[in-house]
Amino acid sequence: MEKIAIVTDSTADIPSDLSQELNISVVPNILIIRGKQYLDGQSITREEYYTQLPTLSPPPTTAAPASGMFSKVYQQLFDSGVQKICSIHAASPLSGLFNSASIASEDFRHRVQVIDSGQLSMGLGFQAISAAQAATKGSMELVFDAVRSIQQRVKVIAMLDTLDQLKRSGRVSWVRAGLGSLLKIKLFLEVKDGQVLRLGEARTRTKGIQRLIGMLDELGPLEQIAVLHTNAFQDAARLAEQLAHLVTQPVIIQNVTTVIGTHVGVNALGLAAVRKK
Repeated sequence: MEKIAIVTDSTADIPSDLSQELNISVVPNILIIRGKQYLDGQSITREEYYTQLPTLSPPPTTAAPASGMFSKVYQQLFDSGVQKICSIHAASPLSGLFNSASIASEDFRHRVQVIDSGQLSMGLGFQAISAAQAATKGSMELVFDAVRSIQQRVKVIAMLDTLDQLKRSGRVSWVRAGLGSLLKIKLFLEVKDGQVLRLGEARTRTKGIQRLIGMLDELGPLEQIAVLHTNAFQDAARLAEQLAHLVTQPVIIQNVTTVIGTHVGVNALGLAAVRKK
């Protein structure tokens, strides 16, 4: 039986107590505010950051960590007795994380396997959690099977309260077209296979939240749910309470990583859900 470690990045949004419990190593992304670099989840809290975000000028930017940060984490794990590593990261079309991890893995031959999750936030996080649970059985093949299973069953949707940050970020090309007529609406997005897809819009936040719930109902029986938000604490708590009856496990509530929030803006609300097998 091999000793296998799981590595991911901070876009996974795994609650810190859970990542510690499952021994998941989390490489922080980089947030750049007025030219100063911050490690995601360190130096500045998510709550503090989202409070400041609408008025920050120039707009903050984000960057993937250099390959050296991944190499350091990998080496520390091997030094601790780990024999193989499964490194799972944010969708490669949306971030340089997968590339940085892949470059770092080359120094360790076949001992590090890097996986493109095709997802963000808990869409990635649920994959890393399942991988960590499978890793305790000492088989990399079981780890891969666990990741593939979640990839096929996970859905990530979000409702943006404002389009200002998405427009400023320039990450989603289709946002630019016809944006003027959409500024007052609540836009729905889905992350799927590394792409950000538009799912339509709602005129009010109340109707938007009901639509989020309706989208979840369409998925059928669920195994896990995470409610995701950017400083929308009360709405997230209410939504989690409304959805709790759908799953046997506790609903995770997470104020999402600053690296994602920089692009989606404050007061966003989203869901990551895993369908039952």
